[in-house]
Amino acid sequence: MSANEGLVDRIVRVVLGIVLLYLWLGHVVTGTLALILGIVGVILLVTGIIGYCPLYTLVGFSTKK
Repeated sequence: MSANEGLVDRIVRVVLGIVLLYLWLGHVVTGTLALILGIVGVILLVTGIIGYCPLYTLVGFSTKK
C-alpha cells in the first residue's frame, strides 16, 4: 500500500472530513443524512491522514507527483 494522494488532495480531504464530522457530531444535521455525512467524513479523514485511497487504486488514478 503506497501513497497515491498528493498534498493538496490530502489537505482537502482532512478539512472536508472534519467539517462533515462537525455537522454530524454537532447535531447541525440530523437523521439519515447525518449518518451518511458522518460515514463519509470518517472515510475522508482517514484516507487524508494516511494518504492512500483504495478507490484511486481500483481506477488506476493518483494525485501524487
